[in-house]
Amino acid sequence: MKKLTKQYNQLALILILFALNFTIIGCEQKEKESEKEPQEEIIAASEKPEFFLLRPEVEKAYGYSHAVKIGNNITISGAVSMDDEGNPTAVGDLGEQMKNCYADLEKILKHYGCTFNDVVVENIFTTNMPLFLENAGYRNSIYTKHFPAGSWLGVKELAVPEFMIEIELEVHKPE
Repeated sequence: MKKLTKQYNQLALILILFALNFTIIGCEQKEKESEKEPQEEIIAASEKPEFFLLRPEVEKAYGYSHAVKIGNNITISGAVSMDDEGNPTAVGDLGEQMKNCYADLEKILKHYGCTFNDVVVENIFTTNMPLFLENAGYRNSIYTKHFPAGSWLGVKELAVPEFMIEIELEVHKPE
C-alpha cells in the first residue's frame, strides 16, 4: 500500500509540474503578444467644427447655421428661396424657387472651395412632388459629372407656407 501511495504522489507531482509548465508558457506568450507593436496605428485628430452663416441675421433669428464643416465633411442646412431679410421669393413658382435654392447652395460650396461635383448626398423636400418632378430636369445642369445619393420627400409643409422646396446637402471636400 505504501508503494502505491508513493507512486500516486509521484504521479500527482508530475501532473502538477506539467500543469505549472503550461501555465508559465501561456503567460510568457501573452506577455510577448502584448509587447508586439501594433501593425497600424490609427490617430484620430480632434477637429474643431467651422460654422458658416449665409444670412447671419436670418439664421440667428431661426436658430441654425447654414453649414458646418468638420475635417473634409460639410453639412449644409436646407436652402429655401428667400431674400437676405428672410422673405420668401418666387412665391408660387417651384421651378424658380429650385433655381434660387441651388444659387444659395453654390455660394456656400464656393465659400469652402467646392462645387456640386463634391456633393455626396442631396435631400430634397417639396410640398408638391408632381410639380417638382416636372422641374427635376434642371438638376442635370447642376450635376454635370454624377448625381449624389439622396432622397426626394413630399412633405405637408416647410418652415414658411410660401416655401415649396428645400434642398440640403452633404459634401466631401477633397484634399
